[in-house]
Amino acid sequence: MTEIEELKCIGCGAPLQSENPDAPGYVPEHNLFREDVICKRCFRLKNYNEVQDVGLDSEDFLNLLNGLADKKGLIVNVVDVFDFEGSFINAIKRIVGNKKIILVANKIDLLPKQINKRRVKEWLKKTARRYGLEAEEVVLISAEKNEGIEDLLQSINQNRNNEDVYIVGTTNVGKSTLINKLIERSVGEKDVVTTSRFPGTTLDMIDIPLDETTFMYDTPGVIQSHQMTHLVSDQELKTIMPKKEIKQRIYQLNEGQTLFFGGLARIDYVSGGKRPLICYFSNELNIHRTKTENANDLWRNHLGDLLSPPNQTENFDLENIKAVRLETGKEKRDVMISGLGFITIDAGAKVIVRVPKNIDVVLRNSIM
Repeated sequence: MTEIEELKCIGCGAPLQSENPDAPGYVPEHNLFREDVICKRCFRLKNYNEVQDVGLDSEDFLNLLNGLADKKGLIVNVVDVFDFEGSFINAIKRIVGNKKIILVANKIDLLPKQINKRRVKEWLKKTARRYGLEAEEVVLISAEKNEGIEDLLQSINQNRNNEDVYIVGTTNVGKSTLINKLIERSVGEKDVVTTSRFPGTTLDMIDIPLDETTFMYDTPGVIQSHQMTHLVSDQELKTIMPKKEIKQRIYQLNEGQTLFFGGLARIDYVSGGKRPLICYFSNELNIHRTKTENANDLWRNHLGDLLSPPNQTENFDLENIKAVRLETGKEKRDVMISGLGFITIDAGAKVIVRVPKNIDVVLRNSIM
């Protein structure tokens, strides 16, 4: 029997496929059997100097990180400042070993302008430390708005000791936009960027020359299944992922009232007297207030219309919801719904957050 040869991208070595445009190795079907085919990602890179993120699930990503463990170099870990807990890779500690890590918080332009940036940096450093990550430095950037890129390049140069640099992050943190900005700054010319097979892994990593002997490597984004962003369609993603500065929305709630965030999540306010709940979500996401006693019926009967997204209700299982009970204790806290947004609540409140079972809910010291 003759073995069927697997078609691979000549740029990055990913197996070619024409089913999923967001997965590695995608080519439109009519190009699949041409000579010397390159995938969409390599094509964008070669012709437009543009990197597109491909998602890897956690297991593939961990294999990739284990491949990095023995190599020398600096790690640049990109997180989403608006969704820090959702975009933090818990396994990152495993690869650090004695490598230095720069924590880069992207999308700083989404937080209200009056926010104290020095405090945000402190908050990020402290929170990362609580998760076991000791960052060499925290840099705030907006890749989209080109803010903080010079600071980041400076920090990379100060910390890398003439070694390679590895950029890691989850999907949707804006890693590709950042890489593209760094390519513009550090290379400036077109064909200098190459895609390379990283030794010992089956994943494509993209290398950007820093000097004669060292490179900056872009690793594929890791998919965090505990983020709401992976439960929604591409269309719905545009609604829940903020694109511009978030306007805080304040709701005065009595005990026994509920706020719905679209139809994707809700918070029931149980006790603590009348008080404001300050909501930080995409400006496009509809927030709806109701009495808790009516909330279950409302969710069942109005999912997909009054309570949307989800727009496609068949993808959202109301039987598969968990209830997370939280108390704010003695100080102001944020209730963070991974991949969606957060609610700031003063001390002494009891709430129940209801979300799909695999979505993380975190109670944290307030970032605001």
